Amino acid sequence: MIGLRLTGFGPSVYTRVVRMALAEKGLEYEFEDVNPFSEEGRVAMQSLHPMSRVPVLEHYAFKIYETAAILGYLDDVFEDAQLMPRGAKARARVRQVLGLVDCYGYWPMVRQVFSHGVFRPRLGEEANADEIKQGLAASVPVLDALEEIAAGGLVLNGRDMTRADCHLGPMIDYFLMQSDGAEMLAERPALTAWFGAISQRPAFLATRPDLPVASESIA
Repeated sequence: MIGLRLTGFGPSVYTRVVRMALAEKGLEYEFEDVNPFSEEGRVAMQSLHPMSRVPVLEHYAFKIYETAAILGYLDDVFEDAQLMPRGAKARARVRQVLGLVDCYGYWPMVRQVFSHGVFRPRLGEEANADEIKQGLAASVPVLDALEEIAAGGLVLNGRDMTRADCHLGPMIDYFLMQSDGAEMLAERPALTAWFGAISQRPAFLATRPDLPVASESIA
C-alpha cells in the first residue's frame, strides 16, 4: 500500500475530480464516503477540513485539501502518468481552465442547472425554474471560453489527459443531464468532441457516481 486515503462524498463533482486523477495515475487508495451536508458528516469532517468540506486526501501523516492542490500534489509525488502537460503555454491553459471552472462554471452548471434541473426532480422535490434559467445564462460565457481553449488544441483536446480534463469532465457530465445543457454543449463542436473522447475513458466510466435517492446535496 502507498498510504493514500481519500475522504469525499460520492456524488460530489470535486470528489470525482480527484478520483479520476487517481484512476488515471493507476493509484490505489482507501475511500471514505462522508456526506458533509448531514450533521454527522459535518462533525466527521471537522478534524480534516476547517470548513468541513470534501474532498480531503491523506498520504500517511500528510493531509491536504482543496482539489487543485490535491491534483498538484499527486503529480509531484507520483510522477507516472503526469496530468500536467509540458510546455509553458499548455500548462498555462490547464491553470486557466481550473480557474474558469472553479470561479465561474461550478455554481451555474452544477448547483443551479444540474441541481434544479435534474437532482431535485429525481428526489421528488420542487425545482426552481429561475435558478435553472439563471444558471444556463451564466454558463454561456463559460462554455464559450472553454470552447475557444478546446479549439486551440493545447488542452481539452481529447488526446492528452490533464488536470483540466479531470476538473471539467465531472461538471460537464452533470450539466449534460439537463436537456438545455446538452443542447448548449452541442452548439460547441470542440467541447463536444472533447467530451465524447474523455467520456469513454476507463477513469471517467469507473468514477461515475450513482446519484443518491435520499435528500442529500451535491458538493
